[in-house]
Amino acid sequence: MKVLVIGAGNMGLTYAEGMSKSKLLKKKNIMVLDKSEEKLEALHQIAHFDAFNELKDCVPDADIIFIAVKPYHAESVFKAMKPYVQPQQIVVSIMAGVTINSIKELTGLTKIVRAMPNLPAQIGEGLTSYVISPEISRIEMLTVESLLDTTGKSIRVSSENFIDASTGISGSGPAYVFYFMQSMMEAALQMGFSKNDSTVLVSQTFTGAVALFNQSNLSPNSWMEKVASKGGTTRAALDSMQDNNVNELIKEAAFAAFNRAVELGKAY
Repeated sequence: MKVLVIGAGNMGLTYAEGMSKSKLLKKKNIMVLDKSEEKLEALHQIAHFDAFNELKDCVPDADIIFIAVKPYHAESVFKAMKPYVQPQQIVVSIMAGVTINSIKELTGLTKIVRAMPNLPAQIGEGLTSYVISPEISRIEMLTVESLLDTTGKSIRVSSENFIDASTGISGSGPAYVFYFMQSMMEAALQMGFSKNDSTVLVSQTFTGAVALFNQSNLSPNSWMEKVASKGGTTRAALDSMQDNNVNELIKEAAFAAFNRAVELGKAY
């Protein structure tokens, strides 16, 4: 089996590197295409990749084609691919908003996987939600899932609506965490901590809290109740957040990302 990754940006290379460790693929079974001469030069230095800059030289040989370009390049890339594709090939798109039907129409292929990864995939801790077209068999689905899992975890969803929804939760979610971390670090600095100490205080607090959550069956609300005693410091902080409607503001932010993903889909 040979895999082609089109687009050697951060996410494209993340998947290429992850898949290079998969037991499903042997060395030199990963092809990477990019038009940038600088990126091609770097790719040629990686022994386990075959680098290309022309679709005709790699698309016909691929069993699975990962599309990792910006959504506004979708139409031009798919139209350029179309003369070289084979009916049995599987396309895995990680482009926000580009629908399965659009990919079918632009490529002429029917076996399509639409996926939404997130940034922690770069360190093998990502979450990728994905949906498949009806033409993909169970064995093909499991193969694709195994490849997606090389960058963390994956979940199969039942419709493209959930891909857009997961954009608002997991896809954009790391930025929400970073936003919260930045606010806490600024508060620590204002309290007089050094920049280094502020960073350690906040990062380890997040690391520890997530570890606690993952090692139990308790809900976030239950953990908050464990930490927040009546009249105590944590309760004062949580009451402040509640008074300022932080819960609803966070949900509104997630829906804003979700709605934007839907809007992007209407363009393709």
